[in-house]
Amino acid sequence: LSSSIKLLSTTFSQQSSSSSTIASMNVQEIPVNRAVVLGGGAFGTAAALVLAKKGAQVNVWDLGEAQAKTVNETRENKAFLPGFTIPENITWHHEPAPAMLDAEIVVVVIPSQFLRGFMKTHGSHIPKDVPIVLCAKGIEVSTMMTPYEIVEDTLPKEYMKDIAVLSGPSFAKEVAQGQPTNVVVAAHDQELVKKVQGQMGCQKANFRTYSSDDVMGCEIAGAVKNVLAVASGCSTGLGFGNNTRAALICRGLSEMARLAKAMGSNARAMPGLAGAGDLLLTCSSDLSRNFSVGQRLAQGETPESVLASKGPVAEGVATAKSIHFLAEKMGVEMPICEMVYQVIYEAKPVQEALKELQARPMTVDVEMKTEAA
Repeated sequence: LSSSIKLLSTTFSQQSSSSSTIASMNVQEIPVNRAVVLGGGAFGTAAALVLAKKGAQVNVWDLGEAQAKTVNETRENKAFLPGFTIPENITWHHEPAPAMLDAEIVVVVIPSQFLRGFMKTHGSHIPKDVPIVLCAKGIEVSTMMTPYEIVEDTLPKEYMKDIAVLSGPSFAKEVAQGQPTNVVVAAHDQELVKKVQGQMGCQKANFRTYSSDDVMGCEIAGAVKNVLAVASGCSTGLGFGNNTRAALICRGLSEMARLAKAMGSNARAMPGLAGAGDLLLTCSSDLSRNFSVGQRLAQGETPESVLASKGPVAEGVATAKSIHFLAEKMGVEMPICEMVYQVIYEAKPVQEALKELQARPMTVDVEMKTEAA
């Protein structure tokens, strides 16, 4: 991993040096009275629990009417995050308009493939002049857009000054348990970043926020790491150990960095929580849905069976297709991500994909200007 981190400080040195340096900020927690979380899955539930520990009245919008009713009655989200009591200051809603009424912060945890539809249908109910925090980690298949770009494409321009991205290593279960969790908030306006840091940061929940101005880097990292997690799960499913995983993470980080650079990232996110941090987490644990998908594929389950499975969304499955086309469009070489795409969508056997990766011409580990994986 150290070699790829060196890459991040050299490959982008010229571009990063031309960007303004983020001033050191001492940000304090900001009280929140009313908040809304759009998306009642695992991380949406965990985010609601964090905000509730700040004393906020939290509304959670959920697509399923029966699911919303069940959570309110049982005080537990058994479908997506079982084992955690939902406190009385969290209420599940099926209708988005009343859920968003008077919210001081809007936390969006809708999967990237469904984000556009929600924003087109219900975006007009989002309150103006309050932070809108995007937590989805993926790239829309039909447009190759990141969540920020999807929102930019669907909401009126007056909303864009309030859009921030939250990313980093944050398994929902561990957030809900109150385990120390560190994430990063990115936006183009650093005053907005400070506000969101203060609103989302919660010492009682052990939820700490850092700042970044690398919006594109955070979003590309969040998307690519899900695809690489599928590859890591395949590695584990084949019985390989730490050597293989370390190589996969390191070379995967190089792929992530190349695509981020091509998309306009200033590189600040790559060695941080959103880049290396989230990649290490997602590639190293079966708590990751994407990692589990890879394990199942390596153990002989067909892609059709995996894709047909019900349950929480594994963003890496759809994002593998998005990355395939985006990398092709941008002229970026991403061999590990490409093999994941071929395994899922072209029925390439996992062992054959591994063989092809290992048979590629041997090349330089880290170059100052350009690098081949």
